[in-house]
Amino acid sequence: MGLVYVGASKHNWGSTFVQELMSALVALIVQKYGGTSVGSIERIKAVAERVARRRAKGDHIVVVVSAMAGETNRLFQLAEQLCEVPSARETDVLVATGEQVSAALLAIRLQALGYPTVSFLGHQLKLTTDSHHGAAKIKSVESGRIQAALDQGNIVVVAGYQGVDLQGDITTLGRGASDLTAVALAAVMNAVACEIYTDVDGVYTADPRICPQARRLDRISYDEMLEMAGLGAKVLQLRSVELARRFNVPLVVLSSFSDDARGTWVGQEDSSMENVLVSGVTLDQNQSKITLTGVDDRPGLAARIFGPIAEAGIIVDMIIQNASADGRTDMTFTVPRTDLRRALELVREVAGEIGAAGIRHEDQVAKVSIIGVGMRTHAGVAATMFKVLAAERVNIEMIATSEIKVSVVVNAKYGELAMRALHDTFLGNGTNAAKAETV
Repeated sequence: MGLVYVGASKHNWGSTFVQELMSALVALIVQKYGGTSVGSIERIKAVAERVARRRAKGDHIVVVVSAMAGETNRLFQLAEQLCEVPSARETDVLVATGEQVSAALLAIRLQALGYPTVSFLGHQLKLTTDSHHGAAKIKSVESGRIQAALDQGNIVVVAGYQGVDLQGDITTLGRGASDLTAVALAAVMNAVACEIYTDVDGVYTADPRICPQARRLDRISYDEMLEMAGLGAKVLQLRSVELARRFNVPLVVLSSFSDDARGTWVGQEDSSMENVLVSGVTLDQNQSKITLTGVDDRPGLAARIFGPIAEAGIIVDMIIQNASADGRTDMTFTVPRTDLRRALELVREVAGEIGAAGIRHEDQVAKVSIIGVGMRTHAGVAATMFKVLAAERVNIEMIATSEIKVSVVVNAKYGELAMRALHDTFLGNGTNAAKAETV
């Protein structure tokens, strides 16, 4: 993902000397509010009051908003009632209106409270993307209009999730990508922090709904957060964390339903983080498994299988290849359950071309993972994980590892059991620093 700063010069020669001096003395904060945070008129009023309190302290504020909770799903459903597979371009035009409504409503409320406010849509900034409708990548962000509005004393409200391609067409950045809009703006405007407000008060060691003993983390590294976001944690959108790491944007996850200002900070790794063996346990139930049986073991077949899947924008996670004595192999891989039907259509086409013996699929699987930068310097973590699952009689179907994570695929009905057992082992006593010596 590229990100190019295009906007106001370092010195705004159209402003007065006093305005420039004041701008240097105040902080620029980017705040993002998710769908539940702006899910009703009462919630929008509460967000406006929170933003107003921060502005009253003297900080410059840029607010990025999502659509009201449930609105994006409603808009998608309207399109599907008219056409089984609606045009991606027209769908983007439709669903981008959700954030437009939120931005305008919040700006109206802030104005009613006496705070000059202006709202911007993606094409007004402008936030330029490629033309991959539904999952567009950011190419550049112009901040001139935002900076000019801030210099005039305004609070700026930006509709998240949306941009515009080089042809001038509206695009969307993918589900949950208002986070990405906020991080991109924080990066190009050198904000002191990007505050992500949601319905939880931080990043937890596990999903508290499944593991009641889960606790909030005070801080976590970009790498750990990337793994957690990619492995099923829903607090932050994966691409937003990747962008924050690339441009070193400090992130803090906070609750818009609480005045607790501690939250969880996401930033650069430091040496103290290595003392903690496991920072979190995740469960991803949006998983499915596809197996091609009897595939010839020769160069180029893997590219033939996975090339069309990649071109369709389907993410392949784990891959296992089992060779047999007759020179043929079974190829097993996982894709999101929501993409299973599309992936199967592509695989069936390729299977006939390469002479595969058959295709099997299963959608009742889940992925359970443990994550921690401490794994880089301590051995035996995977072995302990496997012993815990064996003790719970949970069969492991697939395994994948990296420097800071171990993931396993299990039957979906054992997913929550596996998550709780692993959390109890690695995080159950409130800290796992000492466990690095015993695993």
